[in-house]
Amino acid sequence: MMTLQQLTGMADVVCPMFVIVDNKGRIVSAGPTLKKLRPNLKWEGRRFFRIFDLSRPRSVRSVEDLVASAGSKLHLQFRDTPQTGLKGVSTPLPDGQGAFVNLSFGISVLEAVRDYDLTSADFSPTDLTIEMLYLVEAKSAAMEASRQLNLRLQGAKIAAEEQAFTDTLTGLKNRRAMDHVLARLISSGREFALMHLDLDFFKQVNDTLGHAAGDAVLQQAARLMVECTRQSDTVARVGGDEFVMILEGVLDTGRLAAIAKRLIQRLEEPIPFGGQTCRISASAGTTLSTWQKVPDAQELLNQADLALYASKRSGRAQHCFYREGMEKAGGACDGGAASSHPAAAQGPAT
Repeated sequence: MMTLQQLTGMADVVCPMFVIVDNKGRIVSAGPTLKKLRPNLKWEGRRFFRIFDLSRPRSVRSVEDLVASAGSKLHLQFRDTPQTGLKGVSTPLPDGQGAFVNLSFGISVLEAVRDYDLTSADFSPTDLTIEMLYLVEAKSAAMEASRQLNLRLQGAKIAAEEQAFTDTLTGLKNRRAMDHVLARLISSGREFALMHLDLDFFKQVNDTLGHAAGDAVLQQAARLMVECTRQSDTVARVGGDEFVMILEGVLDTGRLAAIAKRLIQRLEEPIPFGGQTCRISASAGTTLSTWQKVPDAQELLNQADLALYASKRSGRAQHCFYREGMEKAGGACDGGAASSHPAAAQGPAT
């Protein structure tokens, strides 16, 4: 007959989380992995039910109950912290000597490996736990890599979308972005003013001082337009020296005329570049979404364009509101923010 020492030696290898309990409920022997979970505990001689709290089956409260429930799944945990959950199964020892209980972590194996720093040596060679842990870790690593990739792709998508809607020279919205803003405002029924602005004498800057100077002028003009509008407004560069401003909720023509006048005055301020002085001005035309029964983006842009060129025909450096019949009139503004404007480019800045 196998001795207790032989049984213990075999169990240490085959099922290192075993407990042998005598017929009085005291622990005779415990597996090496189980001892690792409580390294300061003297296992031999301790009562099984003082160390473990057995929750199911609820009827198991003694060694006799353990023997009687042989083959049934046991649900238990340590009474002290950490109260690691365990699963087990018992089988009776011969001649009524007690019970042999084999334990495992069940679904709490991940927490157990983390809490107790377990390795493959702490499990039976045939136990699939370590392989399963490797799969879990591999899955976690793959999911994290996928998450990071998704974040990068999302960031790249946002950057690409932002670039697709941005004028690279000035940092303003571009025509495509303007079209989206107009469509959104019209579909939502919100009211707005649309101002079309064109730089006067810009071609002379390019011809006299070169395209680098022209780029500097466009960038300064963009900064001034942003300064003269609200953060909620849209300023877009829609052509070489053409800009569109969409001012949501601004319908007062007096206020719009004041904005245009201030902007024209700011644009007429000398712009230094490379020891030279660039001088420009601007003409602007404005229409309101409320001037159409059913606002149409292209028609609004056309109205603002007609008002803009009426400003130019009136001598430039002016602002004009669209008026009905302007398509046929072909004339100038009734009035505007007239301003004197010097030559486009002069000599060294003084």
